[in-house]
Amino acid sequence: MKRIKTAPFMPSEVEIEQTGANSMRITAYPFETGYAVSLAHPIRRLLLGSTIGYAPIAVKIEGASHEFDSVRGMLEDVAVFIINLKNLRFKIKGDEKKVEVNYSFTGPMEITGADLSNDQVEVVTPDGFLATLNEDAELNFSLLIHQGIGYVPSEEIREDVPQGYITLDAFFTPVRAANYTIENMLVEDNPNYEKIVFYIETDGQIDPVTAFKNTIEVMYRQMSIFNNILDINVSEESPSANAENPLIKTLMQGLDTLGLSARSYNSLERAGLKYIGELALMSENELKEIKNLGKKSLEEIKEKLAEVGFPVGTEIEEETAKELKKKIEATKK
Repeated sequence: MKRIKTAPFMPSEVEIEQTGANSMRITAYPFETGYAVSLAHPIRRLLLGSTIGYAPIAVKIEGASHEFDSVRGMLEDVAVFIINLKNLRFKIKGDEKKVEVNYSFTGPMEITGADLSNDQVEVVTPDGFLATLNEDAELNFSLLIHQGIGYVPSEEIREDVPQGYITLDAFFTPVRAANYTIENMLVEDNPNYEKIVFYIETDGQIDPVTAFKNTIEVMYRQMSIFNNILDINVSEESPSANAENPLIKTLMQGLDTLGLSARSYNSLERAGLKYIGELALMSENELKEIKNLGKKSLEEIKEKLAEVGFPVGTEIEEETAKELKKKIEATKK
């Protein structure tokens, strides 16, 4: 006889197993029938599409004006050089989101990924081959390396690249593989419970567990839009009485909608801030007083606020400000 429930069974076990230098198996259980796939499928999609990585978006080669050109003394044509370059995986050191890196090599030598690591970037595929130079060759080139997610074709980047650079398709995703299986398991006398087994492999820019954690954070932030439902006060007697001020609606959006970097977002989150309106109500001096908020993060926040129409220092109408403060306080009780 099926038992009557008022809530689904809560899974309680997570196991992490290192299966290689950059691969892991993550197992979670037990789930009731149907819940495993409901969680596993979006997690896999987010792992592949929303994990932050790094990629060269453009290259400038001295003596070459386009990708079908050649460089004196280099065995490979520029087109082959670019293909080899795309196969190398870079990682920016420090907190920068983009860097310009300059290189100079003289032959004879074979250039590999290890030769491109320096104070600005690390190449996590050190054995990857780039080019062969003969004894008379001199190769000078510059790379624009950016942080990003997913895949961006060169056509969408071209306008942002300085003159003289050859634009590249940018494949940022550091996750090489993200698969899952769902297995049945026995819980008490019921054999229909399920177990999710994830297999995650990265290219070394990020470790698999960090990639998984970041994915779960992205999922939570995406779902936070529905938190607004909890704030709606529906009145059957006067449907129009609760019509929300559009300005308030915008200001009550979560900080995750600003598209901030992880460092900036985490600083605000640790300070207990959740909504755009909380930042919009603050002066620049008040923003500067937020603990662990660096200069770069402050500039990023100011830029993002301006993008959504609330530059720092914008005066919000008194009644709107009162209503906004009231709604923010209500969500934090």
